[in-house]
Order: sequence, then structure tokens, then C-alpha cells
Amino acid sequence: MQNENALALPMAASSDDFGDFSAPAPLGGMDFGGDLGGGDLGMGGALDMPAMGGGMTAAKSKLSGKAKAAIVVRLLLNEGADIPLESLPDDLQLELTQQMGRMGLIDRTTLHEVAGEFAEMLDNVGLSFPNGLAGALSAMEGKISRQTASRLRKEAGVRQFGDPWERLRALPPEDLAELAEAESTEVAAVLLSKLDTTKAAQMLIHLPGPVARRITYAVSQTGAVTPDTVDRIGLSLAGQIEARPEVAFDETPGQRMGAILTQAAAGKRDEVLTALDEEDEEFAGDVRKSIFTYALIAQRVSPVDVPKIARVLAQQDLVTAIAFSTDEEDVESSEFMLSNMSSRMANNIRDEVAERGKVKRSIGEGAMSTIVNALRELVSSGEIELRSTEEDDED
Repeated sequence: MQNENALALPMAASSDDFGDFSAPAPLGGMDFGGDLGGGDLGMGGALDMPAMGGGMTAAKSKLSGKAKAAIVVRLLLNEGADIPLESLPDDLQLELTQQMGRMGLIDRTTLHEVAGEFAEMLDNVGLSFPNGLAGALSAMEGKISRQTASRLRKEAGVRQFGDPWERLRALPPEDLAELAEAESTEVAAVLLSKLDTTKAAQMLIHLPGPVARRITYAVSQTGAVTPDTVDRIGLSLAGQIEARPEVAFDETPGQRMGAILTQAAAGKRDEVLTALDEEDEEFAGDVRKSIFTYALIAQRVSPVDVPKIARVLAQQDLVTAIAFSTDEEDVESSEFMLSNMSSRMANNIRDEVAERGKVKRSIGEGAMSTIVNALRELVSSGEIELRSTEEDDED
């Protein structure tokens, strides 16, 4: 009867040397040689374990590094370990599988020797480095300049960065929609299918109606698409992303100009917007969408968020801004805030406003800017979320 402590590997034609591989490289920390290198099994940079020597029997001394790597992998799989073998290059996955196909039965003494040697190597690990340039770039993300990172990516090629679909899933929905519009309907359908449901729905929102309908219908035709085709599509799309030139600004021109005009005095803001309307009406529209003023508080802020804004403001700034409100939209925003804060605070502010009298323009606009800046900081920190202009249009 087979010993319960022995390890059974797939049977194959008889072989005296468990695969007839060339002698492996000598032990060097966690480097198990180069024949099956490049993997990630918690063994540094390779799968090939060095041949064991010393007091080993003649039979054991014939075990190559690849044979021992196969033993370790089979042992881990038997124990239910989740080994990311798919991260190995295809040729190394092929070699490992072929080696396991050549193996027969391993006695428990040999199994214990191989497992013990592997465990000893793991115990001796002091420091591990990322696997390849892809891992190094991930570790250095945010520590090196974007220009350097971009140049390394281009030099290494897209495939250096593992699964291209991970790169694509990280893109904002509007960028994915732009990619989908530029590709054939079939390719766009594969892209949509590879995204998580939330991101896929957001991508569809940014597509024109007819395009979105064609892509969603094309998803029904993707049943016979092969994994190789999906991989090639992912590489092609990721390659387009990597080929984009590095830009100096994260925001669009309209967003940058809108942020500037938000801080400007109302008179100057109106003057600039009027000039932009005459020069470039489309750009002026983009700028207007990015401007946030005191008058927009009632339209863009949710009532439940008003107490959060009031907590971070000095009451005197609220009194000054409300007392200065004369335009219809400014008055609407003032009443909106008073109606959605505590009644006690609202009554105190109303009393102070009644006693305040007329407020100079420079002081009033300064108080309004303070309120808007505090609101934008809350938005940036994620404490509150502004209502979109699209929601206003639907209402």
C-alpha cells in the first residue's frame, strides 16, 4: 500500500533522472536558477530549485532543479495553496507543466528533503524586490517623476505591465467612452464586457445614445470570442493609452479658467466671460460649467450638507455674506442656507444681519469667497458632494 506521506505526481514513461534536465545553477539566496525564472511563487525570481547534494542518496542526487520545483508546486497545490502560476511567462508555464508530466512517485524522504530545503531558503530571505520592471514601477509609483515613469513604460512595452485590462479598468469612464467611440463596435463590446458593472454603466452614460445601443447589442455577439482575442484587444487599447503624450495639467482649460474666475471679483468675472463669449462661445460654456459662486449654492449643494458648511465657517462670514446679498440668486442661496441650518443659528444670523446695515462690496465679496472656498475644500476632502448641472437640468 502506498505510504500516506508520499507525494504522487502525474505518471509518465519511466525516466531515471526525473526529466533529464541540465544541472541547475548553485544556490544563491532565493534564486533557484534561471531555467524557470521570472515567476512569483514566493521564491524570489525563479522556479528552478538547485540540486541537493551532501548526504543525499544516489537517486535523490539526480533530482534537477526543475524536478524539485515541480515537487514544491505539487505539494503546495495538494495543500490548497493559491499559487499565481499564470503570472509566469507562457514558456515557463509550459516547462513546469511538462516537467510535472514526466514525474512519477516521490518517496516521503525525498519529499521532506525538498520541502525542508525550500523552507530553509524562505527563512533566509532578508529582502525581496519587485519582479521585473513592471513591479519596480509599481513600487516607485509616486516617488519618481511622471516623465520618467512614462519613458520607462514606453521602453518596456505594454506587456511588461501584466494584464492590460487592469490598466484599462483604472481609466475614468469618459476616457473609456472615448476609446470605445474610436474603435469598431465589436471591440467596444469586448471592452464593455471586461469592465465591472458600475464602470461599464458609467462608460455608457458618456456615449451618444446610438453608439451605446450598437455596443450593447454587440455584446450579444461576444459569446464565441477567444481569450487570445480578448488579450490582443486589451494590449491594443492599453497601447493607445500609453502612446498618449504626457500633459502638463490634470484639469481641462475650462476647469482651470473656471477655478480662476471663481476667485475673481464679480465685475471682472462678468467682463471676462463676456469677452470669452465673443471669442470662443464653446470655451466660454466650459468655463461657466467650472465656475462655482455663492449664487450657485442653492442649485449645487444638498440641503443635508448645509450644517457641515456652517460648522467650518465663522458666523461673522455668514452674516456678512447674507447681509451683502442683493441679487436674486444670491438672496436665494442665503435663504437656502438659513432654511437648512439649525433654527437657533439661523435666527441669530437673521438678527445680526438686521443690525448690520449696508456692507461694502469688497467686504461682502470677500465673505462670499470665504464661504465658497470652504465649500470647495469640503468637496475636495470628500465630506460633501455637489449636485451636477445635469441633475439640475433633469429637475
